[in-house]
Amino acid sequence: MTTAFSSLDLPEAQLANLASLGYTQMTPIQAASLPLMLAGRDLIAQAATGSGKTAAFGLALLTPLNPRYFGCQALVLCPTRELADQVARELRRLARAVGNLKILTLCGGVPFGPQLGSLEHGAQVIVGTPGRVQEHLRKGSLVLSGLNTLVLDEADRMLDMGFRESIEQIIEQTPARRQTLLFSATYPDGIRQLAAAFLRDPAEVRLEAQHDQNRIEQRFYEITPEQRQEATLRLLRCFRPESCVAFCFTRQQCQELVDYLDGQGVVARALHGELEQRERDQVLAMFANRSLSVLVATDVAARGLDVEALDLVINVELARDAETHVHRIGRTGRAGHKGLAASLVAPAEAPRAAAIERLQEGALTWHPLASLKPRSDEPLRPPMVSLSIGAGRKDKLRPGDILGALTGEAGLRGEDVGKITLFDFQALVAVKREVASQALQRLTEGRIKGRALKVRRL
Repeated sequence: MTTAFSSLDLPEAQLANLASLGYTQMTPIQAASLPLMLAGRDLIAQAATGSGKTAAFGLALLTPLNPRYFGCQALVLCPTRELADQVARELRRLARAVGNLKILTLCGGVPFGPQLGSLEHGAQVIVGTPGRVQEHLRKGSLVLSGLNTLVLDEADRMLDMGFRESIEQIIEQTPARRQTLLFSATYPDGIRQLAAAFLRDPAEVRLEAQHDQNRIEQRFYEITPEQRQEATLRLLRCFRPESCVAFCFTRQQCQELVDYLDGQGVVARALHGELEQRERDQVLAMFANRSLSVLVATDVAARGLDVEALDLVINVELARDAETHVHRIGRTGRAGHKGLAASLVAPAEAPRAAAIERLQEGALTWHPLASLKPRSDEPLRPPMVSLSIGAGRKDKLRPGDILGALTGEAGLRGEDVGKITLFDFQALVAVKREVASQALQRLTEGRIKGRALKVRRL
């Protein structure tokens, strides 16, 4: 398959501009997606930052533009202001071949007034964050009736940050006859639901299998039943995962291990069937936003757990059947990341180990427990901290309001803020550990949506 940009059906001026930018050969995502997008197909593409996806959808949305019509013809939604600025910069480079074109960013955390002025003069391409785009639609300063192309960039991260409702409301204001391009690094259920609701017969481009056994390194350790808790601690201190699920059989076993780890300075939480929904939601939100590194779970409770880039799975006790074992360890090594699965095996579990060996058609790799040496004396702490805000969805709070309060004038950088999760009467925002105190102070002393709200560190 030819991967030269010159093989594409693009105007001569655009090909000359690409050559001047040093773009001659397409990246894998460009080669797989551009012919489909240029043919007008809706598309779902699995693509990470740095894969060349911006140039891919950029060329696709610029090609059908009419420079003489100053209404919004292409809209790109991004999770953060930083990404929106980055995308707009790349689009401006690609648009040099198209005369008289205006590309405008609409993001929260910056004053509203100047954006109104820019919109009055018209812009063919809008790049923005869902909250601010929605605000302009509500005020009537942005109209999408002439839209040709809608791009959802880093769609999984937008869903993670709680923007699903905003995205749906924005899409409802676009023409039915539009091209929709969805780019996502991972494929959680939320992405599948979004695609099913708003894309028409989309082509799918995935450049790698979601679950590749070669990406998961398995290690087995022989122990006595009395060594389970201490061996789990040794694994954590040796491999120091940012995110780990440790599988136990019973609620009691989960709680006993959590209590033991807490006593050893490791922040861990239990996930089992007897948790109230509110507790479960909070634990899952903290684990997903990386403010909790170790989740101790039963098999049933962990169903539906979908966390990108899980570093380590520990089988505190070997699963009772080989299929469950494969399902457990398949939660690591996803979306292009390498994963590690460590299994603790007491003598009575030898038949279970033999069943796994038969299913995998290969010998298991055994390591001595003594090989687990602590890599650092530092306590094992997650990279993020969760701040709980005493208002939620029912109080009309939106992710953009929280993001704006944190990153507004002289505030935190967008990359210091992680996932934002909205519940009915509570919101959780993850911030990097090193700026947690500053973020807490900012939210406590400032106002969110004009209100002083109760904020605490979890």
